[in-house]
Amino acid sequence: MKRLKFIIFIALSLAFIKPINAQQAPMYTQYMFNDYLINPAVAGTYNYFQMRANTRIQWIGITDAPRTMSIAGYGPLKEKDMGYGGYIYNDVTGPESRMSLGGSYAYNIAINDEWRISGGLSIGIMQYKLDGTSMTFDDELYDPVMPGGVESRIIPDASVGFYAYTTYYYAGISAHQLFGNKYNTHEETDSMQGLSRLTQHVYLSGGANFILNRDFAITPSALIKYTSPGLIQAEINAKVTYQRMVWGGLSYRFGGSGYFTSDAIAVMAGYNYENKIYIGLAYDITVSDLRRYSNGTIEVMIGYRFNKIK
Repeated sequence: MKRLKFIIFIALSLAFIKPINAQQAPMYTQYMFNDYLINPAVAGTYNYFQMRANTRIQWIGITDAPRTMSIAGYGPLKEKDMGYGGYIYNDVTGPESRMSLGGSYAYNIAINDEWRISGGLSIGIMQYKLDGTSMTFDDELYDPVMPGGVESRIIPDASVGFYAYTTYYYAGISAHQLFGNKYNTHEETDSMQGLSRLTQHVYLSGGANFILNRDFAITPSALIKYTSPGLIQAEINAKVTYQRMVWGGLSYRFGGSGYFTSDAIAVMAGYNYENKIYIGLAYDITVSDLRRYSNGTIEVMIGYRFNKIK
């Protein structure tokens, strides 16, 4: 009954979806293997320290398409119900790039014999860079505010999250780019005010782990992304694991120009070596109108799990 109620909750959450046009934060197909990147409250919810790295090459075949690289490490304190972590990522799209560096703290408590809840806060800095030397303009289209060289700006950044979990279920909500700082590298005119600003991103996630038998487990999950003002995208995922060693999965991402507009279907596979080293691969098949120009997206995940701390 509890499993059925949880699945119904996720389904109803996905039913109230509006379109999304764009987002500033990096995207990860294999976010479920490094959910700390989307929710700082995850730090400390495991009983071991781990490192995870992701590399994503998006929209192969399109010039200056997004490229994302990230690495994160997080784990618990030995004697207290607390966790900590740190991350760094670099997101490049043509002449524009964002590099972010930060650290997190989380505290978790028991609600009852099954559920625990964790709250986390992440503070860091972001460097926004615009390379004007890599851009060319037609004389009639030239914009005088665009830089002739490389210009950058460093601004503070923060995120907050809450995460509720048991052995078999989890649900979380987090908000990123809380400060909403301006990141333009040039002087703003009256007509440009508010155009170059970090917008808040909210992530709602949930999932379950069903043990089918001694060999197989299936893990359905969902992620809803809200970007101010009123833009939404969603992902539905399912992963099957064999003997806690090999896994395969599918992901469906939708949201865009209309309700439930398809964006991509992803195929995932991975291997867990002696419960220490994790390797994951994902290939996104573009099904939106962009498929005419893109050969898909490739993402690689590598992780290492250290010995138990508590």
